[in-house]
Amino acid sequence: MNDHRVAKLILNVPRERIHLFFSLLRHGFVVEIPVGCSIKTLLRNALGLDDNYVENRIKTIFLDAKAVDDIGTACINNRSVLALSGAMPGLAGATLRRGGPLASLRRSISCRSDGKNASGQDGHVTVKLYNLLVIDLGPILLEKGILIKKEQLLAFFRRQSEEFRLNLKSAYLNGQQISLDGWSEIKLPDMLLLAVKPNSRS
Repeated sequence: MNDHRVAKLILNVPRERIHLFFSLLRHGFVVEIPVGCSIKTLLRNALGLDDNYVENRIKTIFLDAKAVDDIGTACINNRSVLALSGAMPGLAGATLRRGGPLASLRRSISCRSDGKNASGQDGHVTVKLYNLLVIDLGPILLEKGILIKKEQLLAFFRRQSEEFRLNLKSAYLNGQQISLDGWSEIKLPDMLLLAVKPNSRS
């Protein structure tokens, strides 16, 4: 993301505290994609997931509140919301599982696409991760950097305790070190590329 309206914020925290940022992944982060690309393309190219991981770990997928079976043909629109989950327990989990034997029971809420919704223009999709996927992918995605809205980040900081703030070792905004106090007073653009990196000395 090279847009001048996006600031890069790097936070250094102890490795064992990175999980405190996992809620950002559950609430949703933004991914820039070509409008009309398939979910499979997004998972591979934007998130860097290999086909083996996708097949074996991502068991439930919702695109705009519709369950998805075929990730190769389900196309993403601008401002779509993509929710990814590992296997969920019980009958509900079995019914919602992509490609599962009970998929026919949810036909009315399933996502269908003929794969022809391509426009080639750039757009944004909100990606949400749940259960085991957060544990698997959270540290990798956070260290690489996730694109989030300013309001989302500020709301996240407001929810944290003083202990959380003490675990922030340092912060850099566009390469310049900034104070860890008074987040609400720092001028930030509407979008930020947030990278949460483990502190090697912790």
